[in-house]
Amino acid sequence: MPWKTFMSRWFPDYEVIRCPTGPNALKGFLLCLPRIITDPRSKVYVWSYKEPRIVALICRLFSIPLLRVEDGFLRSVQLGALRVPPMSLCFAEKALYFDATVESDLELILETYDFAADTELMERARRGIASLVSSRLSKYNSGQATDIDAIYGPKTKPRILVVGQVEGDMSMVKGMSRQMTNNELVRAVVAENPDAQVIYKPHPEVLKGIRKKPKQSNPDAVRDICLVVDQDIALADAFESIDRVYTMTSLAGFEALIRGLPVTCFGMPFYAGWGATDDRESCPRRTRRHTVEEIFAAAYILYPRYADPETGTELDFEQGLALLQKMKEAHDASTDASGASGS
Repeated sequence: MPWKTFMSRWFPDYEVIRCPTGPNALKGFLLCLPRIITDPRSKVYVWSYKEPRIVALICRLFSIPLLRVEDGFLRSVQLGALRVPPMSLCFAEKALYFDATVESDLELILETYDFAADTELMERARRGIASLVSSRLSKYNSGQATDIDAIYGPKTKPRILVVGQVEGDMSMVKGMSRQMTNNELVRAVVAENPDAQVIYKPHPEVLKGIRKKPKQSNPDAVRDICLVVDQDIALADAFESIDRVYTMTSLAGFEALIRGLPVTCFGMPFYAGWGATDDRESCPRRTRRHTVEEIFAAAYILYPRYADPETGTELDFEQGLALLQKMKEAHDASTDASGASGS
């Protein structure tokens, strides 16, 4: 994509040629094609599934490896839609992790890796979960810490958190056999849990107006049957005093799992289908049963790549988490300082 200049840092030993997206995507690719064909080291990297269909055909015709790229599970302090560079990326030769229509690279790891034999990895996973939970970090970390009791009110009945997503996002298109809106999910949850307090947390990009209505269902339409959280609060706070989490395909579902919360999935995200979640869809390819620690080891340690977004220095998971924590602390301090100076 045009703004993703940061990709050059991920491939310091290569010349990175960026092609435009949108109406000129195919033209840009064809203009670059002679240079790509003549270098046997060439690879084509596509962000998500946004390329013109003929690109994959051309790559097969000329035996050019085509890999797909997506943000990793520890990304940044600010939202990716605000065009800040990521700290982690996922590269896929088969399919991206959110694509449940075929076997993805992450799914292959979960189907074949001998986790029981890799005691060092599993110890890293246990420590990693503890560190991630205590850090209160997430994929995006724009949400501010808040007094959640003031938002949720007194707890008088079971509490269920419904995690909203960006409707039309590829994780939903590729991760659900039957598409539904956030409001439809909320209504289904309320119908299943008539005696619970249902709390709906819209996606931060919807709250911030980055994803415009009417392309996104309006939370006001379900305000009469649930508590809608209108602030962009940190997920760690949103999980407080919650008894169950419902999602379609959101990563927030897995972030709930590592906190010991039961999770119901209406779609088939990468962490569903392994016996760790209550699933409303099935995936016959996923034959193994996995613990949350094993899924974490695959998704956060084995699968993604981490790098310092400023220098491009390669990192491992532990180093990436420590760096993201420092970035979050610096961001919060800067925000507090600017708020104090403006008061």
